[in-house]
Amino acid sequence: MRDARERNAVERSALEAIVAESWERLVDRWSAAGVIDAAAVARIRAFEGENAGSNRLKWPIWIALAFGVITLGAGALLFVAAHWETLSPTVRFGLVVLMVGGFHGAGALVAERFPAMATALHTVGTIALGGGIFLAGQIFNLDEHWPSGVMLWAFGAALAWAILRSPTQLVLTAMLTPAWLVSEWGVLIDRHRSWDDWRVVSTFVFLLSLAYFSTARSDRMDLNRRAIGWLGAIALPFATLTIALTTANVFRTSSLPQADFVAGWALAIAIPLAVAAISRRFEAWPVAAAAAWVAVLIALRPLHEDVALFAWWALGATGLAAWGVSESRPAMINFGAAAFGITVLTYYFSHVMDMLARSTSLIGLGLVFLTGGWAIERVRRQLVRRIA
Repeated sequence: MRDARERNAVERSALEAIVAESWERLVDRWSAAGVIDAAAVARIRAFEGENAGSNRLKWPIWIALAFGVITLGAGALLFVAAHWETLSPTVRFGLVVLMVGGFHGAGALVAERFPAMATALHTVGTIALGGGIFLAGQIFNLDEHWPSGVMLWAFGAALAWAILRSPTQLVLTAMLTPAWLVSEWGVLIDRHRSWDDWRVVSTFVFLLSLAYFSTARSDRMDLNRRAIGWLGAIALPFATLTIALTTANVFRTSSLPQADFVAGWALAIAIPLAVAAISRRFEAWPVAAAAAWVAVLIALRPLHEDVALFAWWALGATGLAAWGVSESRPAMINFGAAAFGITVLTYYFSHVMDMLARSTSLIGLGLVFLTGGWAIERVRRQLVRRIA
C-alpha cells in the first residue's frame, strides 16, 4: 500500500507539472479559435498568476537536483575508489550493498514529502548499481563475460522503472539495454577480427535514436515520451555522424559466421522497428522507411558513386524535414535542415574545393555559406511557420 501511495504522489506531481506548463498554450489556442473571449483570457491569467508557484518546481531547483545527482554519485564512487585497496573483501561488499541500497532507501523515505528529490535519489541508486555490479565482480575475481554485467545493470534499471514508473529510470533502461547489445556484438567481432561489422552497430544506434526521437509527439506528450524524445534528440546527431563514418569506406567481406552475421543485421533493424511500433502503432512506417534508406546507403558505398552518395544523404535530410512538417515537429525540421547544409558543405570540401584555385575556392566557400545558408534558413522558417 505504501508503494502505491508513493507512486500516486509521484504521478500527481508529474501531472501538475504538465498542467502548469501547458495551460498558457491551451489558453492561446482557445482564444485563437474563438472558444473564449479576451475577458475570459484575462481572468484565467489572473487566477493562474495568483495561484501558481506552490507545487511547480522552478528551473533553479531542477538544476540543483541534477547537479546534486551528479556530484553525489561521483563523490560516492571516488570515496570508495580512494579507500578500496585498504578495505577487506567483507567491507568492500558491504560498501557496495550500502551504496546501491542506501540511495534507493533514502528516495523511498522522502517520496511523499519531496517527489522530485526521491526521483533524483532513485536515479543515483540505479547509476550506482552499475558500479556495484562491476565492483562485486572484482571482489570475487569474476572475469568471465563482461557484457553480462551491463545486462544485469539494464535489468536492474528496467526493474526500477517497473516499480517506480519514473522517466529517469526509463531513460536509463533505454540507454543500458542497447549498450548491452552493442557490447555483446563488440566482443563477437573482436573475437573474429571483423572490424567492418561495426556498421551493424552504427545502423542499430542510428535507427534506434530515430525511433526514440519520434516517440515524443505533439498529440501525445507525457513525461515518459518527452524523456525518450530528448534522449533520441541528443543521440541522433552522434548516431548520424557514426553511420556516416562507418559507411565512408569500401567494406571488406565479413569474417563472422553466417548465422551471427544474419542475426546481427536482423536485430539491428528489428529492434528499432519494434520500438517504433510500440510507441507509434500504425504510424511507425517512417522508421521503416529510414531502415530502407540506410540499406540503400550501405549498398551505394561499394559502387564508388560519390555523387549518388551525397545526393542520397540530401534526400534523407529532406525526408526528415518533411516528416517533421507532417507531424508538426519543428525539431525534426531543424535537424533535417542542418543535415542538408552539412551534406552540401561536405560535398564542396571533398569534390569542388580541390578543383579550384585557393582564392577561387575560398570565394566559392563564402558564397556557399551566405547564399546556401540563407536559402536553407528561409525554407526552414517557412516550414516552421506552416506547422505553427
